[in-house]
Amino acid sequence: MIVMRRKPRIPPAPLPQRHGVDPVRVRLPVEGPWATVREHLVQRLSGAGVGVVDGMFDAGKIVGADGRAVAPDAAYEPGMFVWFHRELPDEVPVPFPLEVVHRDEHIVVADKPHFLATTPRGSHVTQTVLARLRRELDIPTLGAAHRLDRLTAGLVLFTVRPEERGRYQSLFRDRLVGKEYEAVAPYDPGLSLPRTVRSRIVKERGVLAAYEVAGEPNAVSRVELIERNAYGFGRYRLTPSTGQTHQLRVHMNALGVPILGDPLYPVVTGPVPAGDFRRPLQLLARALEFTDPVTGVEHRFRSARTLEAWSSYGDWAAQ
Repeated sequence: MIVMRRKPRIPPAPLPQRHGVDPVRVRLPVEGPWATVREHLVQRLSGAGVGVVDGMFDAGKIVGADGRAVAPDAAYEPGMFVWFHRELPDEVPVPFPLEVVHRDEHIVVADKPHFLATTPRGSHVTQTVLARLRRELDIPTLGAAHRLDRLTAGLVLFTVRPEERGRYQSLFRDRLVGKEYEAVAPYDPGLSLPRTVRSRIVKERGVLAAYEVAGEPNAVSRVELIERNAYGFGRYRLTPSTGQTHQLRVHMNALGVPILGDPLYPVVTGPVPAGDFRRPLQLLARALEFTDPVTGVEHRFRSARTLEAWSSYGDWAAQ
């Protein structure tokens, strides 16, 4: 007889957002050797530095579901939830406008600039589309239905109501969203286009660049040349039907026409200093099309942004 375990009910966060960022939620493991909540968190958050967890306990910054501070000697309770705010990293503001192209009671569609991450992660927390929109639109419940790479500009879909988020996320999972990108890359007269590229892409945790391997394709992209210019570059329309990490960048590189400004393909370059916003990756999420799973409305959104290396290559190259 198979016993189905119920997922634990997650209580609402007892702490408010800070700068558009949710508090960290930790669920204590069902089994473990810890006698107190403090012992577990000191081990679990060892990377935070010596004394950091104790300092948070002393300041009453770690709370339970009732919003009350958890004492450092509180007995360990398997499955217990605790919350706290992590210290926010110092971030250089991304000095480009974030545009809202659509807003209703269910969704927000943003047209994000290059260099702005979609959601908080790593060293990019408050300088993200999600955190900024929560603050600027005063919608603390806003959540991302999908993501764009930090270096890619263009359209991103967000949901207003948490209970509806799964329905919009399933559109991307089930490939029910029409996505169109534009890119600027070298023009190769020997490259026969349009074509559909199919390959198997692997992205390992901790490794910056993804790569192609033999096997069943998990990444499919349509590549078309829109036009070429006198500088020897082309403007390309890219239509992915799958959503592997860095898929379009990997496929363009594999065709021998890597996207301009790409710091990973074909060669991984050194880390860019914080605040260096020169020569952005020339990749733009131009269009999103889908049938709204809640309202039934047919949505068609287009980014108003232009790729600088195409509209003004001299200015882009001189950065």
